[in-house]
Amino acid sequence: MTDIELKHLEEQLWHSADLLRAGAHMSATSYGEPILGLIFLRYADIRYKQFKDEIETEFSKYVGTRMERTLKEIAIEKCGFFLPEEAYFDDINKAPDDANKATLVKNAMIAIERENETMIGVLPKDVYGQLVPEEEPELLSNVIRVFKDIPEDISIDLFGKIYEYFLGNFASGKDGGEYYTPATVVQYMIEVLQPTPGNKQFLDPACGSGGMFVQAARYMHNHNANEEDLMNFRCYGVEKDPDTNKIAKMNLLLNNVRGEITEANSFYSDPYDAVGKFDYVMANPPFNVDEVNYERVKDDPRFNIYGIPRNKTKKSGKKDSDKKETVPNANYLWIAYFASALNQNGKAALVMANSASDAAKSELEIRIKMIEEGVISQMVTLPSNMFNTVTLPATLWFFDKNKPNTSKKDEILFIDARNVFTQVGKAHRKFSEEQIKNLGIITRLYEGDTQAFQDLLNEYKANLETQDNKEYWQEQIDWLNERFPDGVYQDIIGLCKVAKIDGEDGIKDQDYSLNAGRYVGVMIEDDGMTKEEFKYTMLSLNDELSKLNEEAKQLEEQIALNIKGLFGEWIC
Repeated sequence: MTDIELKHLEEQLWHSADLLRAGAHMSATSYGEPILGLIFLRYADIRYKQFKDEIETEFSKYVGTRMERTLKEIAIEKCGFFLPEEAYFDDINKAPDDANKATLVKNAMIAIERENETMIGVLPKDVYGQLVPEEEPELLSNVIRVFKDIPEDISIDLFGKIYEYFLGNFASGKDGGEYYTPATVVQYMIEVLQPTPGNKQFLDPACGSGGMFVQAARYMHNHNANEEDLMNFRCYGVEKDPDTNKIAKMNLLLNNVRGEITEANSFYSDPYDAVGKFDYVMANPPFNVDEVNYERVKDDPRFNIYGIPRNKTKKSGKKDSDKKETVPNANYLWIAYFASALNQNGKAALVMANSASDAAKSELEIRIKMIEEGVISQMVTLPSNMFNTVTLPATLWFFDKNKPNTSKKDEILFIDARNVFTQVGKAHRKFSEEQIKNLGIITRLYEGDTQAFQDLLNEYKANLETQDNKEYWQEQIDWLNERFPDGVYQDIIGLCKVAKIDGEDGIKDQDYSLNAGRYVGVMIEDDGMTKEEFKYTMLSLNDELSKLNEEAKQLEEQIALNIKGLFGEWIC
């Protein structure tokens, strides 16, 4: 299936959501649950069919012998789950267009949960009755027929992309962004980390819909990982929202990712005993949380290796007994947690608010400790408008626990990617596949992997010869050659810079700031920047100026409150 065919199919399937919006007795924010449930049901049917002959052959081979196993045991081994006959999609689709179809779907979900322990309580069951309104009893049948159009021979990878497409569309609503990180941002994080399969453990302590796990598995699959190695790669997620927790569990099964999702609050719960345990840690945690109970985290080893932010605030309450000390901003709880969860060779990537890169006071002390220890390997400033819920640029933090043992201990790679994006409509941006590769190659070159650069260049040259849109592929070749003409890493004004801790204009001289803009600088047009690049740079600077103006406004208001507190109401 080509990208164009996949796009057409996704749009066709999204039509099902339009049907629900028009006819279902449910709010616009509620129809995501039954749609995602039907996608799961169709996936389970298709995937099980792909393994059914193999499962039944294995069963018949040993039936009546000491080695006899049940169909369920073999199915779970072969494809990750067992699909009972009540859940066969074709049978549900062929049933009459009446209220009984909602019961059939419900019974299918119950049967899947009954036969698959990890799915208990996960699937939607009671919502489908609302999809058979009296005035349009065939509505549910029409939606089911839409999903029947998904080809039986579709790859699991493509099915995962369809699920991802729906998650992204539902995330454009009021609350959906809480559980969805744009796929291209995650893909870039994975491109930098380069996870390898095998007996590895991967933690996401704010996992949302599980997108980090899915993209990691997809990356390894695309880099020729075998099924056995992928099965041994275990993913562990924590998600506090119960509905999002269910979505994550469906997403893992949809993409054949092995692991666990625990419903818990990561600030107060450590279900996997994380300290020093994980090979990879990734997350897009909630920014600027200011209500974390200090007493509940102060002795937690996850947060004490590098320190807990001080200057605790008093949470308001009617009684003194109701007042609780809180951590003023939990950003550095997340940052410390990520670093402490890694084993001696572990790597991590997290999305963080830009403000954390320059945070002062006790946050600065924590940052100094991490910088001087050498655990921070890379900082990347993202373009603005990459997220549904955040308009200003966010920053990616990368950790490498083995870095202190290398010659790169006292330096950090900074990348300013604010000018690297593809515009999607008026309001949103993303990375293209080639932009992800181009940014990723900066890391590869910094690590000394010149062959990766040559391989990417050869890939683009091959596309130039065989693909349409030759101008596009020539642009990719030029982008690489203009910036790294010798095929080795070098600092590029406006793009990337390796900064030392000590020395003139080093990290220490910049007050231990981790803001890429302080080191990378800005390339002006006379120095080689294209008009388009200059335009985007100015837009990015305007975004940063807006942020600084907002911070100045908040500071001004705080100063006014402080003066009022000191001198009373009469002061102007």
